[in-house]
Amino acid sequence: MTGTGAPPGKLTLLTREGCGLCEEFAEDLARLSTTLPLPPVEALDIDSDPELLRRFGHKIPVLLWDGVPVAVTHLDPGEIERLLKAR
Repeated sequence: MTGTGAPPGKLTLLTREGCGLCEEFAEDLARLSTTLPLPPVEALDIDSDPELLRRFGHKIPVLLWDGVPVAVTHLDPGEIERLLKAR
């Protein structure tokens, strides 16, 4: 990727209060953002949105990039890097 700054797009991390896996995912994502130019990440409690709760239920954490799931339950740094290069 050429240029500076974060790539366009929006990352949303769907979480739930008290979800240990969600906390680990967020920490992994924060570490990854130190090596890759990721867009800012917004955390959203899945229980606050009935549609998201219906779509994803207990399959959290989920990382959405512009509303499209790119990681479910675990973060694959290689896949995120591949998606970044494709943008």
